[in-house]
Amino acid sequence: MSETLQHSFLHKIIDKLLGQKKPLHECTLVLPGKRPVVFIKKILLDKKYEGILPKFQTIDELISDISGLQQISGISLWLFAFEVFRKIDATEDLQSFLKWFPTLLKDWDDMLKFSKSDTQVLDFMFSDERIKNWGELLGEEKPHRRNLNFWKKMKVFLPALKKKLLQEDLATPGMIHENLKMRVENFTQNTSDRFLFCGFNAFTPIEQKLVKNLLQWDKAECFFQADEYYIDDKRQEAGKFLREYIHWKEFNESRPFNWIENHFSEPKNIQVFEVAGNIAQTKLLPHILEQLKTENSELSNTAIVLLDENLLPPTLESLQHLVKSLNITMGFPLKNLSFSVAMKKLFHLQKQLAKKDSAYYYGDILPLLEELPAHTQDTPIIQAFLEQLEERNLIYISKKLFYELLSKISYFSILIKPVDYYTYLSLLIEFCETCKRRQISDIDFENISRFEKAFISLKNQLSQYDFLLDITALEVLVNQMVSTDTIDFEGEPLSGLQLMGLLETRLLNFENVIMLSVNEGKLPLGRTYNTYLPFDVRRDFGMNTFLENDSIYAYHFYRLIQEARNVYLLFNGLTSGLNIGEKSRFITQIEMESKHPLQNFVMDSASTPLNQQLIQIRKTAQVMEKLEEWKHKISPSHLNTYLYNPLDFYLNQILNTRLPEELEEEISVRNFGNLVHYTLEHLYQSLLHKKLSKADLQKTKERVEEALEYIITEKLKHSSDYYKRGMNYIHKSVAARTLHRIIEKDLNDVEKGAELEIIALEQNICADFYLENTLHPKVHFNGFVDRIDRLNGHLRIIDYKSAKAGGLQIKPNPKKEDEEFLFDKKYKQEVQLVIYAHCALHSGLFADHQVQCGIWSFVSPEQGPKMLSILGNEFIDKSHLALPMKSVKSIILEILNADIDFIETPPNPSVI
Repeated sequence: MSETLQHSFLHKIIDKLLGQKKPLHECTLVLPGKRPVVFIKKILLDKKYEGILPKFQTIDELISDISGLQQISGISLWLFAFEVFRKIDATEDLQSFLKWFPTLLKDWDDMLKFSKSDTQVLDFMFSDERIKNWGELLGEEKPHRRNLNFWKKMKVFLPALKKKLLQEDLATPGMIHENLKMRVENFTQNTSDRFLFCGFNAFTPIEQKLVKNLLQWDKAECFFQADEYYIDDKRQEAGKFLREYIHWKEFNESRPFNWIENHFSEPKNIQVFEVAGNIAQTKLLPHILEQLKTENSELSNTAIVLLDENLLPPTLESLQHLVKSLNITMGFPLKNLSFSVAMKKLFHLQKQLAKKDSAYYYGDILPLLEELPAHTQDTPIIQAFLEQLEERNLIYISKKLFYELLSKISYFSILIKPVDYYTYLSLLIEFCETCKRRQISDIDFENISRFEKAFISLKNQLSQYDFLLDITALEVLVNQMVSTDTIDFEGEPLSGLQLMGLLETRLLNFENVIMLSVNEGKLPLGRTYNTYLPFDVRRDFGMNTFLENDSIYAYHFYRLIQEARNVYLLFNGLTSGLNIGEKSRFITQIEMESKHPLQNFVMDSASTPLNQQLIQIRKTAQVMEKLEEWKHKISPSHLNTYLYNPLDFYLNQILNTRLPEELEEEISVRNFGNLVHYTLEHLYQSLLHKKLSKADLQKTKERVEEALEYIITEKLKHSSDYYKRGMNYIHKSVAARTLHRIIEKDLNDVEKGAELEIIALEQNICADFYLENTLHPKVHFNGFVDRIDRLNGHLRIIDYKSAKAGGLQIKPNPKKEDEEFLFDKKYKQEVQLVIYAHCALHSGLFADHQVQCGIWSFVSPEQGPKMLSILGNEFIDKSHLALPMKSVKSIILEILNADIDFIETPPNPSVI
């Protein structure tokens, strides 16, 4: 696009003004926003204009100047209003007030701007609620009764607030509009200024009156940017307001309606992309821009419009290596930066402390320790704290322990419950000051500075009142101050690629427009309008509804693309979570109502899974050295790991890697097993090497609860609070029941006359095993048995399991060789028990020639241990072991075979 076509609407305005005899400096250009000013100045410079510049004003600034009132908004207004409301209803606190006042304030401003009188609307709402209540029992809990009381209070409160504000020469935006009604006639008659209203689409009633009066006094001109496409078609919502303005009597032959053009019908390349995901849209930008750069290497006539501000970071990431010159008009939302997120989590922590000042939840603490700027001296303190959490699985941290572990951290004062929240504001200000003195990035410095400014401002404003402040109210106030704040980027607005929001595009034209998130709910916003006023009330009193707001967004959309030649519309087609995956109806309108052909593309991020290359580890010389060490201390669990996945065996036994311990909010199966296992060991320790009596076992049963507490706090290093609530309380109760049933099983055996003697607990048993292989003649087994006892003189090796006991049957399999039939992870318990039997019979620890080996499952503890059967025999001697030990031998030799690599077991072999 040539220089004269870029921002053609602004060029047309300037040409019109320069062609008139009236000096430009006597004009005031009234604009929807400040953004176009820099472009207007550039156009004047290009046209060699050497006179004094005109005055630039937004329409809000003009109305405020005419009214003579100072606008009050945000926190200042909220606190001022609450002071007034307390005199009407002294029972409501600030926290409750802040829940409804911001929404009511928007409604009140709309009443003042659009209706003839706000009192008429208030009277109507009160009367409407009275009618709904008529004939009903007026109980306090009735919803209609609550609504009636609400509007009854508003009839008193809002007039009182207006009166109090006017006494201070203060006003809300709505009050400024209302005040203008009384001043507009006098102003338009007496002003000597000449006003040029540029690019407006929708005026409020008082703005219309102001513009009309100025036109009547020949002190104003209006320049509209309209197109025949949506002006001539009465169904087209984009032209809703402009179609009304065309018929103003102030527009005539001598003062025509400027301008209606026919640019939308010109040929356009419109491409629509359905993309699977929000961020995925930004990944298409390099592809689109590469096409456009062939025509314009600087992309100065190109705008990327983000309808979702959260897409700014991924958009910048996609553009970082592609664009030399970039101007970002929209700011980066302050609420999305790391310090803002940390502050949000800090307030969440304080709210939890306000509810229950007894213990800290680890999930509230860890994010803060990770994200809050820390002093270098804080690092070892935080590390020690994290180690304690992992070692003791501290989900809930007592106040005492929290003080012991973290009291020396530099920002400890903001992590504890404050004396009062006015003092807490001072602590936050001090913390921000300290953080800014540390080595942090420029963005973090700006982020922290904005919060510091907000805290100081809030503290100063609160000092004027005597409100009782709680943490929730403080959080709402702080959020209000920073939620709409942004960090602006530096850039060159007159060249390069433009990155902006939709409202920043007003009055500007681009040859190439790329728009992201063109979804229903984003464009237009639809019925996402927070209000206490029903649709019919808003409509009947002339206030904007979602329909008028949709029309405003429709105009911005069509106006932006009406002069563009290349239009790229991207929308998220993924239906998940809050995403409806529906393209904007504006896209459908273009497709159905205009003559422009649309090119539709579906960009599916899903792809056919690649054939995964399984990890394969060669047995190098270094690996074989490790295996030589390993074969002298083979545990049954090592072989089971290999059967599950050879890669895990390599990681664990060769590389000695272990997964880090993770905090468990709910006790895992493994730790549940440990809890029962360790408690059994503790309980039976005093019963070793004696024939158990009924009295011994009765006393042991009575000690179960005491033993559980001991194991929890001393062995597992868990906090007792961990087991006092939720599922963990149930797990502890189940553990106690399991222990009782195991002891009861032993007690029942003794009561029936059996002789029971506990020989060892957690006993290490070892034995050599001869492989009859020249390279590896023998290996050495080394394992730990949970319990060894004698029942009626028979030696028993017992292993505790949280899982169910398997079949535990070993017999020849005609479909498999003897050396291979245990080569399956389903035989893991059999492999373990066979090795235990071998060690028991070959270690020399026991004189017995037979042994029983079994699994005692915590799933059904009352059944006692289930015994391994080899060839139909539960009493196993050395001859019985010959068959299963052939398979064990084969497993070991495969592991030691240098020619057989460690190959990862696929997650689902049937798929590969």
